[in-house]
Amino acid sequence: MAGSLFDLGGKVALVTGATGGLGVALCEALGAHGASVLVSDHDAGACARRAARLGAAGIDAAPLCMDLADIGGIAAQAARALAWKGGIDILVCNAGVQGPAGPLAEIGTADWQQVMDINLRSVLELSTQLLPAMAARGGGSVILMSSIAGLRGNKAIGLYGLSKAALAQLARNLAVEWGPQGIRANAISPGLIRTPLATPLLGDAAFMQRRLAQTPLRRVGEPHEIAGAAVMLASAAGAFITGHNLVIDGGTTIGDGN
Repeated sequence: MAGSLFDLGGKVALVTGATGGLGVALCEALGAHGASVLVSDHDAGACARRAARLGAAGIDAAPLCMDLADIGGIAAQAARALAWKGGIDILVCNAGVQGPAGPLAEIGTADWQQVMDINLRSVLELSTQLLPAMAARGGGSVILMSSIAGLRGNKAIGLYGLSKAALAQLARNLAVEWGPQGIRANAISPGLIRTPLATPLLGDAAFMQRRLAQTPLRRVGEPHEIAGAAVMLASAAGAFITGHNLVIDGGTTIGDGN
């Protein structure tokens, strides 16, 4: 049993936002543990290149270009995902946008709609399209990428935080609704992770001094450390975990600054 706890052989995973720093690590980790991986992002060329790299590493992978801002088009893309291998066992919703920085009162309607559509509504729509087939296959695992920005107030990226807090709640709702049919749903809330998206923060010496002082492990996280948790949640190792929001932040949200 111990050797098979993290085995994903025979499973099919769909990863959104799959060509960015964290998405790449998620695809590699899921594939390395035996899953076939659908590489999804809004850039068709980037999807194809990433799928080819995974294939060269011995991972069964295929590209699936999907524009999550086009809510009306998600059903057709979900149908393509289901057709690839006959179903999806692991859904990792990693795609997201930060949106504008600044006070919530200054956010325009278009920005609000874009962030909520991509970060939240698209996830619900994709789940709605895929989970009935997942249940028919005997169950599966849904992993929603939230953030510690959804756990505490933030005067800089409040809209992003709202959308991420809602994702954690969506995971709980999906867990309750679909648990009787063998589907587990969880969220992951990363802290500061070394990805291209975090480059401006990593290069800000004053910010980093403050952040690391608040973080007991005194370092930033690495993409593979998030991907490893996703493998656990997708595999038999996480078979009794559902409705949980797993915080992976080196202790930032519990640190006292000392």
